[in-house]
Amino acid sequence: MDEERALYIVRAGEAGAIERVLRDYSDKHRATFKFESTDEDKRKKLCEGIFKVLVKDVPTTCQVSCLEVLRILSRDKKVLVPVTTKENMQILMRLAKLTESDDSLEKVSEFPVIVESLKCLCNIVFNSQMAQQLSLELNLAAKLCNLLRKCKDRKFINDIKCFDLRLLFLLSLLHTDIRSQLRYELQGLPLLTQILESAFSIKWTDEYESAIDHNGPPLSPQETDCAIEALKALFNVTVDSWKVHKEVSNAVNLLSNVPVSCLDVLICPLTHEETAQEATTLDELPSDETAEKETVLQNNTMVYNGMNMEAIHVLLNFMEKRIDKGSSYREGLTPVLSLLTECSRAHRNIRKFLKDQVLPPLRDVTNRPEVGSTVRNKLVRLMTHVDLGVKQIAAEFLFVLCKERVDSLLKYTGYGNAAGLLAARGLLAGGRGDNWYSEDEDTDTEEYKNAKPKEELLKPMGLKPDGTITPLEEALNQYSVIEETSSDTD
Repeated sequence: MDEERALYIVRAGEAGAIERVLRDYSDKHRATFKFESTDEDKRKKLCEGIFKVLVKDVPTTCQVSCLEVLRILSRDKKVLVPVTTKENMQILMRLAKLTESDDSLEKVSEFPVIVESLKCLCNIVFNSQMAQQLSLELNLAAKLCNLLRKCKDRKFINDIKCFDLRLLFLLSLLHTDIRSQLRYELQGLPLLTQILESAFSIKWTDEYESAIDHNGPPLSPQETDCAIEALKALFNVTVDSWKVHKEVSNAVNLLSNVPVSCLDVLICPLTHEETAQEATTLDELPSDETAEKETVLQNNTMVYNGMNMEAIHVLLNFMEKRIDKGSSYREGLTPVLSLLTECSRAHRNIRKFLKDQVLPPLRDVTNRPEVGSTVRNKLVRLMTHVDLGVKQIAAEFLFVLCKERVDSLLKYTGYGNAAGLLAARGLLAGGRGDNWYSEDEDTDTEEYKNAKPKEELLKPMGLKPDGTITPLEEALNQYSVIEETSSDTD
């Protein structure tokens, strides 16, 4: 009945009446996502009627009401079949300012129309294969990039940026060709990076050095939404080039696509002023805390060896939260663990900082390595997880932090927990991995040095023919003797 009344007014009424009846319809169905099939034809005709109104010279408020109802109706895939045409897509693109024109966004009164048009396009592109094909024909991705450039550094139009980015994400998700177009032809990487910098108010003082305002206000919900949509789009743009196909946190996804040699941009040297302040902070620490002096908290920023480690610290905290979640480890935990492992393997400062945080000097020598609530304890427990991929990447991460030295890994994890990794690497007898690391520094605490002589080395065991346990090598030798004496001598 609502559709029938709205359709009658849309076809025969004047702009004011159309606006009122569509506003009523929108208010009533704002939260509607499932529609009755009996009214399907009426909804199709209502969509067609709305497009006819949108090409007329009607007030902006009437356009907004039309687009709000169209956005609601576009949630129904069946309704979109007859109304998704090239002409109708062009109408929405024109209203969304997705044209070849270089006109700037100056008329604030037009912003609601632009936003609602972008919302409609998001729904239509998502729900209609025809619209997805027409998007390629109409070069929609290029026009979205053009609109983003008009929005550059204009914080009061974040809604426009947000839905522009969401539509760009959808297109790059649905079309691999658009990912390539964005990456190479449309310069999507620098454009999306600039959008992120704008959302976070990042200012660059040098090529690899940013100025961070620690006293600045937190991100608004709109700025947060823009950052999220930009990260999602960036992931799609970069995913094909580095063959990463896991769907987890947006930031981790993006970083996983970046070549590992470039990940040193996650850390940066301190400025002269920050370095001077760090020296003062270090001098204030007690002299018996030398081992911990390299890592300090300065202006709410984690600093290690003169480097800003805040980004790595955020990733580490994120990893621990994923462990504490206790589920979906393969999808939620392994990507960030893999990222931290590769960062540690390729960048010495990152590895040393992470070891300082994850494997601090060993003082508790009475409890088993898997017992406790530290990050080390949590990771050691994962080394015997039932999921092969999870336990492999957890063990690999700790092994890299130990510079792939077996004796160091055993010190922090114990033989039983490390046995799986060592067996797979052929290192049960000791040694180290194939990668080269700098010379080791002595980090053994007095507690560990005192306990080390009392520890007994665990050995692989086997069963003798009589069923008793013996070292594996001896058990194998006895079976060999039995085999020789019982062989056929004819």
